[in-house]
Amino acid sequence: MDGTVLVADDDRTIRTVLTQALTRAGCKVHATSSLTTLMRWVGEGKGDLVISDVMMPDGNGLEMLPAIRDQRPSLPVIIISAQNTIMTAIQATEADAYDYLPKPFDLPDLMKRAARALDRKRVVSKPHSAEEPSSEGSDLPLVGRTPAMQDLYRLVARVMNTDLSVMITGENGTGKSLIARAIHDFSDRRNLPLVTATPSDLAAMEGPATILSRARGGSILFDEVSDLDGDAQARIVRMLDSLTDDAPRILATSQQDLMAKMESGAFRQDLFYRLCGVTVNVPSLRERVEDIPLLTQHFLLKAERDGTPSRQFSKDALELVRTYSWPGNVRQLENTVRRLMVTAAEDEIRHKDVEQVLGSQPETEPLMGGTTADKLSASVALHLRRYFDLHGGVLPPPGLYQRILREVELPLMEIALEATGGNQAKCADLLGINRNTLRKKVTDLDIRVTRRRKLM
Repeated sequence: MDGTVLVADDDRTIRTVLTQALTRAGCKVHATSSLTTLMRWVGEGKGDLVISDVMMPDGNGLEMLPAIRDQRPSLPVIIISAQNTIMTAIQATEADAYDYLPKPFDLPDLMKRAARALDRKRVVSKPHSAEEPSSEGSDLPLVGRTPAMQDLYRLVARVMNTDLSVMITGENGTGKSLIARAIHDFSDRRNLPLVTATPSDLAAMEGPATILSRARGGSILFDEVSDLDGDAQARIVRMLDSLTDDAPRILATSQQDLMAKMESGAFRQDLFYRLCGVTVNVPSLRERVEDIPLLTQHFLLKAERDGTPSRQFSKDALELVRTYSWPGNVRQLENTVRRLMVTAAEDEIRHKDVEQVLGSQPETEPLMGGTTADKLSASVALHLRRYFDLHGGVLPPPGLYQRILREVELPLMEIALEATGGNQAKCADLLGINRNTLRKKVTDLDIRVTRRRKLM
């Protein structure tokens, strides 16, 4: 790796780690905790690559991107941020960042991206629209630190300004319609209508023409398209075949397996391929358990803004929320949090409050369509297929092997330690590894060793 890298981050540890890693790789590094200093370096012509945090003591790293682009159009900027929401990924893409990584980032992955940025000769970026997306999107419950959600954010950011049709799949309550609205609201079509086509809109022969006239070049959403009958599907096909260059963007959602329905003859093949330009799969809560506390806190704050008295979850109550299977996904979680904020007798929502509310709600299997008899390999294969599907035909970032190993190793260690009451000797014996190896894994994976709680 060759070149000069400008690093801007208010965290001294991150500056040190990046400086050491980039220097060992053969780069010269200038590091600062100030955006003012960074912009001075850029103006002086220093640097072949910028790596910048978003929230800095003297400003916002994303807001500096237009100024960097104006002064140095070919200077690539990699954004790193602890604000792990879809808005950050979208704003980074809107501001023409070379790349975006959430914190905590994988250092080898960042180094590979930095190497590609230094090797690549960037063309002058497209003119930036003066009109920014509405801040209303920051209230979307599309938050998460898990790799599945971060990959989803990147894919949405990549496809939102293309003309490709987008099929959004996922279980009921995962937020498919929210993803569709985000794609429209933060795209170049944001000032044009987003029309949701209902079965009744498609019942009449003139229905598609009416939908097109309402959309006026904006976006059309076919919500749960798998529920439409054969006549409605045929009308959509004819409508899509008649589209002109100024046609609206086509979005669709489905919680059913359209491929299986197509193979069984219940869904038209020609419609399937017209709608599936890019497939975006929204993971269930069971596939991103570590995001549940983050979402819970989001819904607590949202309810407070709506006038509900402030509440907080006790530690054991939050753990019960985290380990519940959530068959209704994000929608069920939000409704449950709102209900608990009203029904809890005290300011702190306790384990018994959550237990009482969840006691009347159904459980489900750990994976959609799975059974307890499924082999672990089948479950892993399902997750991996969805992970690759999220990239829309583009290969995932390098380093997949180590990322997948960590995703499996972390819960294995945590559950084994919990099962053995935090006794590392028993846990090492259970796993069949050396005790010193276990201790190193606990440190490397930042696992908190706690005593096992008694089940209620």
